[in-house]
Amino acid sequence: MLSVVMTTAAGRTKERQSRKLILFIVFVALLLDNMLLTVVVPIIPSYLYNLDESADAVRNNSLLHQQDPAGSFRSIVSLYDNSVKQSGFNSTTRSADPVPPTPAGSELLQNSSDCPRFSKKLLNENVKVGMLFASKATVQLLTNPFIGPLTNRIGYQLPIFAGFCIMFLSTIMFAFSSSYALLFLARSLQGVGSSCSSVAGMGMLASVYTDDEERGHAIGIALGGLALGVLVGPPFGSVMYDFVGKTAPFLILAFLALFDGALQLFVLQPTKVEPESQKGTSLFTLMKDPYILIAAGAICFGNMAIAMMEPTLPIWMMETMCARKWQLGVAFLPASISYLIGTNIFGTLAHKMGRWLCALIGMVVVGFSVLCVPFAKDIYGLILPNFGVGFAIGMVDSSMMPIMGYLVDLRHVSVYGSVYAIADVAFCMGFALGPSIGGSIAESIGFSWLMTIIGIVDIFFAPLCLFLRNPPGQEEKILILHQCCPPASGRWTTRMGLRSGEFPGPGANM
Repeated sequence: MLSVVMTTAAGRTKERQSRKLILFIVFVALLLDNMLLTVVVPIIPSYLYNLDESADAVRNNSLLHQQDPAGSFRSIVSLYDNSVKQSGFNSTTRSADPVPPTPAGSELLQNSSDCPRFSKKLLNENVKVGMLFASKATVQLLTNPFIGPLTNRIGYQLPIFAGFCIMFLSTIMFAFSSSYALLFLARSLQGVGSSCSSVAGMGMLASVYTDDEERGHAIGIALGGLALGVLVGPPFGSVMYDFVGKTAPFLILAFLALFDGALQLFVLQPTKVEPESQKGTSLFTLMKDPYILIAAGAICFGNMAIAMMEPTLPIWMMETMCARKWQLGVAFLPASISYLIGTNIFGTLAHKMGRWLCALIGMVVVGFSVLCVPFAKDIYGLILPNFGVGFAIGMVDSSMMPIMGYLVDLRHVSVYGSVYAIADVAFCMGFALGPSIGGSIAESIGFSWLMTIIGIVDIFFAPLCLFLRNPPGQEEKILILHQCCPPASGRWTTRMGLRSGEFPGPGANM
């Protein structure tokens, strides 16, 4: 008898350790994915602007040489640090007298400063940068519907490892790409890898953490990896880009990705195919569930706010504040720190206060914080509104991600690949529509109106979270959840007089 108890205890300890390792792997995968997602935010606008300026200078100097062959004035373009150096002397004059820079060269030297002079050309960058940023989310959006059902057939190990391989290739492409087309391809490729990592990672966590409260806590920790990536990415990218160059930050990320791949090979053994033991609810059936759609909508519109800011805020800062390169990424630091705080606090607290209420408050705070952003006069004025945006999005994500798994447990078959594919689709729609539409709106009617529009949308969406307070479920599923995962309060027995199909929501106040 004693040996049986000891064996059982040892098995439970091993299971807990295995679950923690899986949680750590998902944490690292989301960390790297979102570091690569955000490290480009301060780099790309400035890099593309300087590339365009360099190309204009080369064209102007070519025309000048054709008109005046005697002149030997040249521009040396460095794609490593995005600088343009002027050199050369006029062969018809004394060697001690250099030819003064041409008007094109003078414009380029002036525009290479921290405050670009040609605001029209700078505003035109909004669309290019927005489309490049949106390409990752768009590709991920198209890939997710295939990855979700695939995990139901072959398990989670192979897709998450495939995601690592694709992410590594994308990172190397970012490091050495020197044209808009190659950067666009690298960003799009990242979307495929991100789809594999996020859908398989979240589904794996939901399958190993079956208790609703434990699952919420685990997903909160995993989202902490996402938050840490968002936190570290922009300042890391801006500082490295300003002082070292474009290539360095991506090579460091590639090295960290190799570490994550080795960890996955050791722990997950991704050569095995382990399909789910039961057939999950189809993706289209889940997409018709109104409660899942409301949760997905909160994720989409909450994250769309920061997605619209990513390509447009740095350009607005360059235009109105004459911001330095390193400031373009540091401006997102308050949002990143507060998102990390919010996901860690509300991963557990949301279960107790009611996830629907947590998401409702978060959507309102996102809306009002975004409305305050255009009133900032310098980088210090962005601290409070950006902090509010990040903290509130952390409230929404840490509430809605666990509730997606809960809704499947309550209303469908407990197989999680497809529902987290829907959650990731919602996330991607925010980051696909946000930059692409946001860049065009900012160019047409201005950054301030862009922030006003998304702020009002978030505030008006918030009341829909009330429907998630007591979502109805199947009676037999209610009994199973009641037996397996009772809430800490233990008060379900006093409420079993509910109508058939009703069930107190996760963390609902009773």
